[in-house]
Amino acid sequence: MQIITISREFGSGGRELGKRLADILSYDYYDKEIIEKIAENKGMDKDYTAFILENPAWRTVPLHFRRSFSGMTALQAEQKLQTSLLLEQKRVIEAIVEVGRDCVIVGRNADVLLKAYHPLRLFVCAEMSEKIRRCMERAESGENLTHREIERKIRSIDKNRQQTREMISGSRRGECSAYHLIINTTEWEIKELAPAVAEFAKHWFGRGNPCEK
Repeated sequence: MQIITISREFGSGGRELGKRLADILSYDYYDKEIIEKIAENKGMDKDYTAFILENPAWRTVPLHFRRSFSGMTALQAEQKLQTSLLLEQKRVIEAIVEVGRDCVIVGRNADVLLKAYHPLRLFVCAEMSEKIRRCMERAESGENLTHREIERKIRSIDKNRQQTREMISGSRRGECSAYHLIINTTEWEIKELAPAVAEFAKHWFGRGNPCEK
């Protein structure tokens, strides 16, 4: 079984790269499907599930909140929910690989959770100006954010992702030694870059698992 995990900076094109890689290599593709499965298993709204998973609990509870009726602070309650969802996320990702099909998994710290499976670990990044450009191109109708507002959003999302990764593994996202290939998408169209990355993946998997040699 061949697994590719993609960690990425927000706006770098990592999600599109993952989808194109899956199409080129005929792999299964998992991204938002993971959130949808977690929400289904927990009987929760998928948007709220995504919000809790992507916003560390210690930053999302207003400081004026006191205790809930159960005697638990609102912060403790949200931390407990986030922990429960992170454990469910781990179960969902492990269930994906137990099927035994080649796949691409975007985000969700899959590179850490699936370390024992020796996936090809990719990290996708880009210069801030390029990330802002991509976000503006993909903005929903009526969403008129300024460059500064988009940059703040990018930095906030990436900071949240880093905090979640630290909570799960104690490691920092984007450290060179954690990945087999770091891809800077600046000045690249993803559709032109994807075939080259797919060729790299074929050669990488073609060597066999170095850990077994």
